[in-house]
Formats: sequence, structure tokens, C-alpha cells
Amino acid sequence: MRHRKRFYTGFLLLLVLVSCSCQRTASGNAKSAGGQVPQSSSHMMTQFSADSAYKYVASQCDFGPRVPGSEAQKACAKWLEEELLRHGATVKCQEGEMTAYNGSKLPVINILGSFNPDAKMRVLLMSHWDSRPFADNDPDASKRKLPVMGANDGASGVGILLELARLCSQSLPQVGIDIFLTDAEDYGAPDEWSGSHDEKWWALGTQMWCKQAAKDGYRAQFGILLDMVGSANATFYREYYSERYANSFVNEIWQTAARLGYSDLFIDQGGGGVTDDHVFVNRMLHIPCVDIIDTRPDAEGTFCPEWHTSRDTMENISQETLGKVGRVLVSLLW
Repeated sequence: MRHRKRFYTGFLLLLVLVSCSCQRTASGNAKSAGGQVPQSSSHMMTQFSADSAYKYVASQCDFGPRVPGSEAQKACAKWLEEELLRHGATVKCQEGEMTAYNGSKLPVINILGSFNPDAKMRVLLMSHWDSRPFADNDPDASKRKLPVMGANDGASGVGILLELARLCSQSLPQVGIDIFLTDAEDYGAPDEWSGSHDEKWWALGTQMWCKQAAKDGYRAQFGILLDMVGSANATFYREYYSERYANSFVNEIWQTAARLGYSDLFIDQGGGGVTDDHVFVNRMLHIPCVDIIDTRPDAEGTFCPEWHTSRDTMENISQETLGKVGRVLVSLLW
């Protein structure tokens, strides 16, 4: 109870006290909290459309694998920016170059869409939008050099966040919302690589953004990362690094899910540690950040069976799972 009480105090304070490269604002669409009628979380949860989130996932897959350096990357980045602008966000695009595990130079496109940009109290919502360049976990060895579509591993989290952006265009929560779509998360070394397997080769886009955000003095009260949140049989355990850096926020998210009847999805048990975008946000920006990620502790592969395979496609995406994760976030934010 002590952690829960401490979080509630901080979270209510966050609500009461409300009064980042290229930047664009949708003309006539940007809204401030003062210009909208506040809506209850129960009302906004009914407005969250799992069907809309699913369509956002499919739209990303329509571009093909969004591998850094591909034409699909450029086209999808433009679409993501336009969607956030369409929903009234102030959008910043950070473009740069990062070095991959094999020494190759990767073009990176990070996209940050902000709602209520003047609010001092902010929440950071994250998902990576890139696709892994090779299906190195595929059971069919002939497919292991093919790029992964990334319907679940990447696009699912982005789909939920774009649906949340749509809700923000209807009624803003009383806090600032920053939707961070990060690139080049999934370019880490394959298992067969004989060189370094250091964690620094993962989450390259987030590392690039964190360096600039630190210089800019960016702050958020807390962050939530969505990764692989679309599988029909998903299970979200309490991830190790999330508990280490943001335990009170983990408590509140999992308790919220339990109140909504989603305890079969949000398992209230500790899971393993995952090197993911949130690790670098926690370490480099000191923003407590929680990773909601599908892990299968009893499974041979730890993650869902489609992870890093050619089967990570729309056939394995569940509207029901997308809807439940989205409604948990809505309940927290509104």
C-alpha cells in the first residue's frame, strides 16, 4: 500500500499542477486544455477504438518492413508525422545517423508529437516504429535474412499511440502528452554475429534522442513504453528494469489493469529484464519509465513465437489486446 499511496499522491499532484530539429504544428488544430471540456476516464475509455488502433497497425504494415535506410522508412515516417499533425499535435522530427553493430551507418528518424505543449507536467508515451532487418529467429533458416514486417514488434504499440492521439484531438487530459515514435530500436546484432553483442547496439534512435533531450532539458513525470502489445495470447509481466527504476508506476499500471478486469493480460508477477528503449530513458534522462512488453517466461523463446520471424504479420494481431492496453492507458491519463 505504501507504494500505491505514494504514487497516487504524485499522480494527483501531476494533475493539479498543470497550468523539443524540425517542428510543425497543425494549423487550427492544436488545442490547449483550457479550450476543451474535460472528460472522465470512463467516458474516454468508451471512445478508445480497438478497430481504429488495428487499422493504424495495418497502415504501417502496408508500407512494408520499415527498416532504416529503406524507402518504406521514409514513406512511413512522413505518414506518421502527418497523422500526428492531423490530430493536433506539435510535431518535431529528429533526423540523424547512428552506427550499427556491424559498423554500417543508419539513417534515423525519430518523431515526437506533443499535446498540451506548454504544460510543465508531462507524460512520455513511447513505441519504436522500425522493423528488424532480418528474421534471425525464424525456424526456417532460408528466411532468416529477410526483413521482419513487425506488425507486433513495433507497429502494435504505435497503433495504440496513434489512437490515443486521436482521443487527444477530442479532449486533452490535464497533463502534457508527448508521443515519442523512436527509430532503429531493432537493429541489434543477430545471434550468429561473432562480434560484440553489447546492449548499446539496441534502441539506437532512443539513445540519439536522449542525448539531445538531455541538452534541451526535457523532463517528464514518467514514461510508458509499449512493445509487442498486439498478440492474442499476450502476457505482460512486471519487467525487471521497470520495477528497478519506476516501481511505483508499475504498481499503478498493473493495479489499474486489475480494476478493469485485465489481470489475465497484466500478470502481477515479476518477469525478466529486457534491453529496450525504456532502459536508456531511465539511465540517460532519469525519467522513470515502464516497459509494457509481451514476455512468456514459460516459453522456450521468452517472447511471443512470432518474435523476429517472418510470421510477425497482421494475422497475429488481436483487436482485443490492443483495446485492453489502450483502455489501461486512457484510464491512467484521463
